[in-house]
Amino acid sequence: MKSKSLRPFHLAFPVNDITESKVWYVKFLGCKVGRESKTWIDFNFFGHQISAHLSIEKQSSQKNDVDSKKIPIRHFGIILRESDWNNLKNRLINLNINFIVEPYRRFKNQKGEQSTFFIKDPSGNYLEFKSFKNDSAIFEN
Repeated sequence: MKSKSLRPFHLAFPVNDITESKVWYVKFLGCKVGRESKTWIDFNFFGHQISAHLSIEKQSSQKNDVDSKKIPIRHFGIILRESDWNNLKNRLINLNINFIVEPYRRFKNQKGEQSTFFIKDPSGNYLEFKSFKNDSAIFEN
């Protein structure tokens, strides 16, 4: 589906503690808080709306082997411009975040060349942050 202007997406996901999640998403990712209640909170996630909903269920930790790394099957994230990706990576390093998958470059000198890293929020949700060398290669085979 091709669009003249990209529209923000919405994603709802489970968390174990609303207050802890609020602190983490604001401190580590620089998200702004939108509407909130005792059981959910909205964040501005790089121009998109994500909603953390209070849940008592444990998060899935299933992983696949990708590039000889254990990649969480259930994850979400964003594709950033290279400068924004580097700024976020450096911010997280300065805040001593524990990377689930350290920042690295995939498909070097190939179609789809990209930088990526994975982190985990306090509720066990995995997030991936990518930056493509060429955005036109995002959906290419």
